[in-house]
Amino acid sequence: MIKVLKSLFEVSRQESEESQQRNVRLAAAALLVETARANFELQPTELKRLGQLLQSTLELQDDEVNTLVSHAQERVEEATSLYEFTKVLNEHFTPDKKIQLIRAMWSVAYADGDIDKYEEHLIRNVSDLLYVPHSDYIHCKLAAQN
Repeated sequence: MIKVLKSLFEVSRQESEESQQRNVRLAAAALLVETARANFELQPTELKRLGQLLQSTLELQDDEVNTLVSHAQERVEEATSLYEFTKVLNEHFTPDKKIQLIRAMWSVAYADGDIDKYEEHLIRNVSDLLYVPHSDYIHCKLAAQN
C-alpha cells in the first residue's frame, strides 16, 4: 500500500535527453524574455540582443531562435513564478552556466541603454534562485555595462 502511495507522488516518466535539452533551452529563453519585458515594454533592441545571445550560445539558426523565443513568450505568459524555470536550470546547469545566464540577462537588460529597477530586481531574484553568489552577480552586471 505504501509503495502505491509513493508511486503517486514520484515522477514516473523518464525524459529523453532531447526533451531535457529542449526544456533547459526553453527555461533559459523564458528568463531572457522575462528580462526583456520586466519594465513592461518589450524593446526591439532587447529582443534583438536576446536573439543574438540565443543564437551564439545555443548555436541555433534564425528560424530555431524565432521558434524558441515564441514558445518562451507563451510560457512566460502562462507562468505563475520564476521557480518553474529556475528549477529546471538548477537541475541541469553547472555553476558556470548559471553565471553565463545571469550575464546574458544583464546584457539583455542593458540592450536599450537603460536599466530599469524592475529588470534589476528580476535579475537579482533569478540570481538568488539559481544560487549564484552575490559577487558573481555584481561581476556580471559590471561586465554587461562595458
